[in-house]
Amino acid sequence: MRNPYELFAGLRYTRAKRRNHFISFISGASMIGIAIGVTALITVLSVMNGFERELRTRILGMASHATISAYRGKLENWPDVAQSVSKHADIAGVAPYIEGEGMLRVGQDLSGTMLRGVLPAEEVKVSEIGNHMTSGSLESLEAGEFNIVVGWELAQALGVQPGSKLDLMIPTASITPAGVLPRFRRFTVSGVFKVGMYEFDRGLVLIHLGDAQSLYRMGEGVTGVRLKLHDLFRAPAVARELAMTLDGTFYVNDWTRSHANFFKAVATEKMVMFIILSLIVGVAAFNIVSTLVMVVQDKQADIAILRTLGARPRAIMAIFMVQGSIIGVIGTLLGVAGGVTLALNVEALMPLLQAATGQQFLDPSVYYISDLPSELKTSDVVRIGALSLALGLLSTLYPAWRASRVQPAEALRYE
Repeated sequence: MRNPYELFAGLRYTRAKRRNHFISFISGASMIGIAIGVTALITVLSVMNGFERELRTRILGMASHATISAYRGKLENWPDVAQSVSKHADIAGVAPYIEGEGMLRVGQDLSGTMLRGVLPAEEVKVSEIGNHMTSGSLESLEAGEFNIVVGWELAQALGVQPGSKLDLMIPTASITPAGVLPRFRRFTVSGVFKVGMYEFDRGLVLIHLGDAQSLYRMGEGVTGVRLKLHDLFRAPAVARELAMTLDGTFYVNDWTRSHANFFKAVATEKMVMFIILSLIVGVAAFNIVSTLVMVVQDKQADIAILRTLGARPRAIMAIFMVQGSIIGVIGTLLGVAGGVTLALNVEALMPLLQAATGQQFLDPSVYYISDLPSELKTSDVVRIGALSLALGLLSTLYPAWRASRVQPAEALRYE
């Protein structure tokens, strides 16, 4: 059995104390650089994964996986449509809705809002708003009572709480003896919800479907029906199937089209961040080139002696590839350990960092998410680790090739 002396020689060079301490310093700097780059890559991609998960959960927890609405005007026969689509194996829940814009007024304070009319008993089948009530309940919405449920940020802006009165105006005119006036109605706040996403907490209110029908004069019609699927990623396929099977002319939409910009932006940012941070690993890895070039220059005599003892050029090349790869492997292992540890604890470290600096890094009025989520994926760790090891190995090729080209006579001439 052949003795792998190249491996042992490479490991011995790695462990041996070098006469040139500057080489040792560059080796350590390369190792630390690789570790920092890998740590940053794993942490940033985990945070981006967390953002994507939170966006998907919060948006689709309040919106819907798919919707069916009339191609023009209002949907009159919504019970028949709801009954028809609920038979589909992928549909988990169906609920009618009315959606429009309005203006809320409390004293002199005004605020624009999106208005959604719902049936509380059916709404819980397609959204998670019932699990995010900070006061009151969704069931407090009753037909004819003209109660309203508002988001937490909107309640703070208008200074209202359960029991408060507010006026809701909609952009539909009413003709009166006094002239053309906007239609409005006084509502009573019966609940406040907080989903942790500023877009909904500040700009959405819920009323009973019957009150919305009365306010918009829609009779028994609705804007459409909202659908919840067992597997949200099948939404495009299910939407196409429903569009083909429904009798009549309807507009069928799904979340991949209505909220595509959010998730495309996150995916693009993840790709760009991966490329940028990979350059950190690349720079640190190619520092190994400088290290090995100087080691080869320092070990000219040793290489010449090995050659005179019968070592082949490829064996010399393997020795220095082992030495350089050790730097890459150790740096990668340190980076993976640091990245995994940081990614698993970034949510706990964020509040401590904010308390220490006295600043809020994610302002809820600017960002969709006010905390820093993290989701560590094994595939990301494997991909980053493989990239780091590959760059480390690649950076050893040229110095090792130079070492294999050393001529014994030239190297020992002045020894």
